[in-house]
Amino acid sequence: MSKSLVIVESPAKAKTLARLLGTQFRVEASVGHVRDLPENASEVPEAIKKESWGRMGVDVDHGFKPYYVVSSDRTHRIRELKAAVKDAPEVLLATDPDREGESISWHLREVLKPKGIVKRIVFHEITEEAVREAIANARDIDLKLVDAQESRRILDRLYGYMLSPVLWKKVQTGLSAGRVQSVAVRLIVEREEDRRAFRRSVYWDLDARLRAGDREFTATLVRIGSERLATGKDFDTTTGALQARNVRLLDEAAARTLRDGLAGRLPWAVTSIEERPTTQRPSAPFTTSTLQQEANRKLGFSADRTMSAAQRLFQEGIISYHRTDSTTLSDKTLRESEHAIKELYGDAFYGGPRQYQTKVKNAQEAHEAIRPTDFRQTPQSLSLAPDEARLYDLIWKRTVASQMADARLLRTTLEITASSADGTAAVFSATGKAIQFAGFLRAYVEGTDDPASELGDQETLLPTLAVGDQVKAPGQGPLTLSALDSKGHETLPPARYTDASLVKRLEEDGIGRPSTYAAIISTIERRGYVWRQGKALIPSYTAFAVTHLLKEHFGQLVELGFTGRIEEELDEISKGDRKRDTFLEEFYNGDAAAWPGLRHLVTNDDRIDYPVIALGNDPDSQQPIVIRIGRYGAYVQMGDANASIPEDMAPADFTLEQASRLLRDRVQGPQSLGADSKSGLPVYVLTGRFGPYVQLGEPPEKGSKDKPRRASLTKSDSPETLTLDRALELLSLPRLVGHDAEAGEDITANFGRFGPYIKRGSEFRSLASDPQVFIVTLEEARELFRQEKKSRRRQAARTVLREIGEHPASKAKVEVLEGRYGPYVTDGTTNASVPKDVMVDALTMEEAVGLLKAREGAAPAKAGRRRSTGQTGARTTGRATGGATRKRAVKRSA
Repeated sequence: MSKSLVIVESPAKAKTLARLLGTQFRVEASVGHVRDLPENASEVPEAIKKESWGRMGVDVDHGFKPYYVVSSDRTHRIRELKAAVKDAPEVLLATDPDREGESISWHLREVLKPKGIVKRIVFHEITEEAVREAIANARDIDLKLVDAQESRRILDRLYGYMLSPVLWKKVQTGLSAGRVQSVAVRLIVEREEDRRAFRRSVYWDLDARLRAGDREFTATLVRIGSERLATGKDFDTTTGALQARNVRLLDEAAARTLRDGLAGRLPWAVTSIEERPTTQRPSAPFTTSTLQQEANRKLGFSADRTMSAAQRLFQEGIISYHRTDSTTLSDKTLRESEHAIKELYGDAFYGGPRQYQTKVKNAQEAHEAIRPTDFRQTPQSLSLAPDEARLYDLIWKRTVASQMADARLLRTTLEITASSADGTAAVFSATGKAIQFAGFLRAYVEGTDDPASELGDQETLLPTLAVGDQVKAPGQGPLTLSALDSKGHETLPPARYTDASLVKRLEEDGIGRPSTYAAIISTIERRGYVWRQGKALIPSYTAFAVTHLLKEHFGQLVELGFTGRIEEELDEISKGDRKRDTFLEEFYNGDAAAWPGLRHLVTNDDRIDYPVIALGNDPDSQQPIVIRIGRYGAYVQMGDANASIPEDMAPADFTLEQASRLLRDRVQGPQSLGADSKSGLPVYVLTGRFGPYVQLGEPPEKGSKDKPRRASLTKSDSPETLTLDRALELLSLPRLVGHDAEAGEDITANFGRFGPYIKRGSEFRSLASDPQVFIVTLEEARELFRQEKKSRRRQAARTVLREIGEHPASKAKVEVLEGRYGPYVTDGTTNASVPKDVMVDALTMEEAVGLLKAREGAAPAKAGRRRSTGQTGARTTGRATGGATRKRAVKRSA
């Protein structure tokens, strides 16, 4: 007897379904889309090649008819599916439960043309119960959803295929424009422009370190008399001027004078203690957008990495469908989460059932939040690959926490008043937080985009004090002043976008769909519009040129609200409230209102000039300096002179002075360090698109195949201080360490993209530091090759930026190291990032220990261990009021 045929997209999903359904059904995978619009000239059908619209595969003259083609790498799979369909009495199309899945099912039906019954089944989790329920409720394909998806595909094809050639002609070949990607690039570019326009401001305050018994805490100066002390938020970011009124701005001299005066005017007095009970509610369970944001904040995952791991978890039946705008949980899920919470944490910690309102208009993806399919499968009970394990841990805890009780907190604000020499009151403040009932915090604490949060969230236990208690000198009372420090701070420019903050901004403005954000970010990175510095997304100069061109000549197409309006109209098509043909006609040809139509916008591109980025006038000659995009990247130009901009130079960090120096060096010729005594050839130091380098011999003539010997400078080298001996040392590389007789290969040492290394044949091993390239011995090298090769992250060179000293408690050495995402402090056991606004050279032992403690407190609980925070034993914690402000510490002690 023939079996019913179930068709899904992926082999992994097919494998899971086959296991659940048993022998009653045959399950096959289409392996993605079976057909699409032609991707290149060779795929365009012969019948339309001569049409003006032929390369797009969309007949814009007759109802926007799409011409779909089956790509050559899908023909074999189509034949296999056709053979399977021939024998099946029933075909169940079980593609993903969204518009794209509906469209894939429609394409399968159109291509395979089954003669038997064809039905569509939809399930939001791959469990036996959900799948069998879907089979029992099989339906026809929803053509309204198919129309909406096809409209999106055609619109994006028209947008990309009509705008991209303008970019090829006016900026650089190989570039692409996209309805969502171009807006995303615009956001990133405009943030970089804000950073370039930013002007730093400096302000000072005082920190009082106080001790009561064996407990020490810090209070920060917040008022002098009736005037509040200026903080970072009081300055204009574009001018650096103080914009707030009735605030006192302290400079270094005033802060030091005030510090010296107050330190000698003890006792001070506790003048105010305010306690305020608060309630903290749990966050909603994950949607696609919030999962991408949280995984980026907490795990450092890119949006693409998050979605890949989530896809695998869904296909294995471990989580529900991961492309969803909804925060709703089913009644079954609510019951299961209640049971899990009461069993794991106790009845008092259950606060449900809770339902959360979806904020996205017409949430059109799956109709339930991302959640575990079985709450009994705790993160510790499953054996998963590292990425899936970490992501599932987030999903399980977030879903459980969403149904737990509110946390009850007691926030305390403490004020201590000192009297200055002229009798003016100086008020210091510290805040505390007592967790009276942990509630959902037992399971989950949400991450943040604030780069200073780790420093700001340090917890310092506040002692029990009363109004009237006096602050005295050490040894003279129960509450004493240990130290009074003056601290300087610099305001920071707006933070660059990360995957998390960009996804959040796109969703807030209704730009695209959350299910497409991972692909969008991957695309703009792959196309060279952005590059990464840690988590930050930095725009290239190509992105600047493209954004300026599009804003000037196609402004409506990259408006933040434009793609949001498109999404609303696509939603209307999916509900049957708008016709596909009318929508596409108005987009392409325009309407009677304000929209001229895409066709009219791109008809005349002769009016568009080559985009240049103006930097300003050269300080010496007053000639304008501009940035252009060339075949080999960005370069600066002044008159006839030009010079390459190093590829790792962020636009906001590239100053007019640096551009002038590059051009001056190019005009004057390369800087000579002297001559090589062996060859007699001159040694030059130059700067190219990949940064500074040294060269042995004269620059080659244009078109010459003879290239002089070159070597890049290391991170520890500077063109200004480079010596001839050091340059020759670099040019001597690769260095022959010796011959490994056992392996029959020579071992060499050199610098590479990922730091210093040794090589034997096709094998590589990283070295611990730059100097080892020149001193590693043959035996040491052979020993490294005997050891198992470490992952790239683990084998990264360990660069010590500063040794702070001995940890006061553990006696371990505390150091600041250079890490992949910037400097971090470590005691050999715990690592904690140094906030970007804190100078490494100014970091004190106390601050370093505080960072390590905060990191230990934020670390996720290990399997079998739980942090005990219940109704009893309320814990009081605190931090200085100014602690959350982004700071650059410049510290002087009294």
